[in-house]
Amino acid sequence: MNKSILICLTVSMLLAGGSPALFAAESAAPSAASAAERAEAPTAGFTTPLKWKSTGVLIEPVSDETHNIVSVKDPTIVRYNDLWHIYATVYSNSARTWSMVYLNFKDWSDAPKAKLHFVDVNPGLKGYHCAPHLFYFRPHKKWYLVFQSQQPQYCTTEDITKPETWTAPQNFYPRMPAGAPRLPIDYHIICDNTHAYLFFTGDNGCFYRSRTKIEDFPNGFGEIEIAIQDNRDNLFEGSITYKIKGTDTYLTIIEALSPVRYYRAWISNDLNGEWTPVPGAASWQSPFAGINNVTFEEGVAPWTRDISHGELIRDGYDETMTIDLSNLQFLYQGRDPSINTRYDQLPYRLGLLTLDRSSK
Repeated sequence: MNKSILICLTVSMLLAGGSPALFAAESAAPSAASAAERAEAPTAGFTTPLKWKSTGVLIEPVSDETHNIVSVKDPTIVRYNDLWHIYATVYSNSARTWSMVYLNFKDWSDAPKAKLHFVDVNPGLKGYHCAPHLFYFRPHKKWYLVFQSQQPQYCTTEDITKPETWTAPQNFYPRMPAGAPRLPIDYHIICDNTHAYLFFTGDNGCFYRSRTKIEDFPNGFGEIEIAIQDNRDNLFEGSITYKIKGTDTYLTIIEALSPVRYYRAWISNDLNGEWTPVPGAASWQSPFAGINNVTFEEGVAPWTRDISHGELIRDGYDETMTIDLSNLQFLYQGRDPSINTRYDQLPYRLGLLTLDRSSK
């Protein structure tokens, strides 16, 4: 068995609650090489099926005299200088377009009181810019904000608390290369030791990737290829990819469309390689995160059936996009299911999931 397959199978067994010792016992008699491979195999800190507890609504749309907004959605989040920093999408009825907001707070209990700062105070970020992804790129010692405009664009700053300091948006591509879908959306970046990867979806059942050398970033992104393919109901949008702390394994979660919004999960030991669905975390019945495995905190009335576009809380804030599986939380968008209207008027708000280990 080659190392790639062994790692994926071992992680899948661990995520499903299996025992590495049992897996080894059921395999062929181990050689010295296979024993070494098992020693290098990553470990996981949770079992499937997963169970999550959700807060109530933590962040709501708050309009001001020039911005009449109806939703807050698509959050990206980092912990930096003892504060939570969030950039998110809003739909402005006054501007009749999608744009972005910024907020920060010290503790989650402060989130409902946090002031929304409209990013279009920056002249370069007026108009349609949304679905942000925030990270600190250590080689440049700068913050990057990646977003859709519709093409993938980025800005940089040295101070994420001041939206007015973001540089003018730049395109990653002079023009979208061959292989791009009709509607590329929800871009994010993750780096390994040699390359920076741009991942995104296409609202068409496909998850795409492109890459460039670390030393060439943010320039030099090459061909676009399909990394995962399914159907539109099962693989829709809101993708995000992470490195699992202490391992050489990567986790990708992608939002599915139907019957309501929920998240599925895949693993790989190579950002440029094959992705394997995580057993027990890749279906409507047993999702990574969805209404079938989410309950609400005591005293919180269920306020959403969608577990939609969000980010896991990272262990750090840099380009490696590292998460700690022993401390899983997920900032997500949800909405009142009784309100059915056109998409830009859906009343999305933000809530927080925490992995429920009470029965483990």
